[in-house]
This record gives sequence, C-alpha cells and structure tokens, in this order.
Amino acid sequence: MLRQALVSAVIAGALAGVLVSGLQAIRVVPLILKAEIYESASDSAPAATETATEPHHHGEEIIAAGAWAPEEGLERTFYTVFTNILTAIAFALLLTVCYALAGDVDWWRGMLWGLAGFAVFHLAPSLGLPPELPGSMAAPLHDRQAWWFGTVAATAGGLAVIVFHRGNLFKVLGAALLVLPHLIGAPQPEVHGGIALEELAPQFVVATLVTAGVFWVFLGAVSGFLFHRMKDLK
Repeated sequence: MLRQALVSAVIAGALAGVLVSGLQAIRVVPLILKAEIYESASDSAPAATETATEPHHHGEEIIAAGAWAPEEGLERTFYTVFTNILTAIAFALLLTVCYALAGDVDWWRGMLWGLAGFAVFHLAPSLGLPPELPGSMAAPLHDRQAWWFGTVAATAGGLAVIVFHRGNLFKVLGAALLVLPHLIGAPQPEVHGGIALEELAPQFVVATLVTAGVFWVFLGAVSGFLFHRMKDLK
C-alpha cells in the first residue's frame, strides 16, 4: 500500500509540476519579468527619498543577503520546472495521505480534495496576502510567514470540521476557524504601492490564482485516479 501511494504521488506530482510550469510560462512569468524591469530600474536610480522607516520591498530579504539566483533563460527555466515538480510531488504525497485516511478515492473525489488544497494553500491566504510582484511593498517577512501558516492551519482545520463532523455546533466551529485569521488581519506594510505598474498587480493575482486552481484540480484528479488504480493492483 505504501509503495503504491508513493508511486502514484510521484507520477501525479511530476505531471502536475510540468503542467503548472507551462501555465506559469504563459500567464505568470511574463508579468514577473515586466515587474523586474521596473524593479531593476528603481535599484539603479538614486535613492533620494530613502528613510530609516522605509517599508520592506517584496523579496528584499533575499536581495540583501546576496543570495544566488539562476541565470536568465534555460537555467532559470530548468530550476523553475524542477522546483515545481518537487513541490507538486510533496503536495501529492499530502493528498495521498488524506486518501489513505479517508478510504477509497477516485478521480472525482480526488479533484474535490484538490479544490480543498487550493482553498487551504492559496485562496484563503490570498485574501489577506495576495500574490505580490517583485518591487511590491510588503510587511516584514516573518510576520507574513506567521500569518500565512496560521491561515493555512485554520482553513484546513475549519474545512475538516465542517466536512467530517455532523451537528450545527461543529459547523459553527468550523466557520469560526475559517474566518479567524481574517478577523485578526494579515500584516500590512506601512505604505502601500510598489515599483511595478499598478495595472500589473491585479493581473498577477488573477493569473497566479487561476494557475494554482488548475494545478490543484489536475493534481487531485490524477493522484486520486492513480491511487485508486494502484490500490487495485496490490
């Protein structure tokens, strides 16, 4: 059973990773490249208005640390696809654990699990921290990470309580968990805005969420189908 689950997760993750890489290349990457042009232009310009209380830019922690980055072109594409495949396999393993705990599953129920994954890891966090282009103003990284992890945990817990427990009390508890992170509120920068053109930001949010949604639906359906077939082969 364990071997079948691992094989189905690796295959589904590899396929989903390639798919999302293609979608990103078409819809997401062009917006990032446009934003990076404005970010690079700003970095080379004199910082006449810089102050000690200037808010953080998205990704400045990496830039400040002088971290390695892949070269543009084939190298960057390779590392993007490689990272997407590893991430997809990790998510597929998480889904297969859920399948094993829930019992048998097929492609349709796997797709529903995929939609739940999209809601937990992308949709709910984006309500407070929408996807950000390079050069966007952002709150300190550790604050954003803490809120993101809390939102993921609360959303997963809330959905689990609503779906797997009966009774109005559990439904209310689940709903309360879903809205709790948003009542607390995501950390926000002192000043909103950024280097990238304002019209790029909403396009980037839509492109990122649509890409993530397609990824999770595909990953759930394929992993559910393969998990069911592999289970029959044992």
